[in-house]
Amino acid sequence: MAIRITLTGAALAVLATAGPLTGVAHAQGDLDCADFAFQEDAQAEFDLDRTDPDRLDEDQGPDDGIACEALPRRDTAVVSVATPPATPLFTPLATPLPTLGVQGGSGGSVGPAGFERAIGVALAVGGAGLAGAYVVRRRRAAHPHPRLRDR
Repeated sequence: MAIRITLTGAALAVLATAGPLTGVAHAQGDLDCADFAFQEDAQAEFDLDRTDPDRLDEDQGPDDGIACEALPRRDTAVVSVATPPATPLFTPLATPLPTLGVQGGSGGSVGPAGFERAIGVALAVGGAGLAGAYVVRRRRAAHPHPRLRDR
């Protein structure tokens, strides 16, 4: 009975400490370019934190500090007939598309890191060991060994 109370207490302690923290990790909404109607709005959000936690500057090629370049701009909605479009002085070189995922610079995550996988395996093995120890202890209490009964 004591082991059952101990295991229940340990499970409740884990749930009480880790359970509320799961919401904290997902409390901040992950923004992407689809959340914005205009490029200027995405740029304003990007300028709030230049480390780019929402990966708004993840277009093809190197990061250039311009968020969501594919979105329409507010200033293109009103086109002036009197001013011709400016011609660039040079044509930028085309950059090759990355093909190696994160290593190629396309950003994002493809799965758990090595240490996260090791922690998960360790927790699973530890839980299986505790469950096995509980079963062995319970069986020994229900069916004591014949040599130990005579003492």
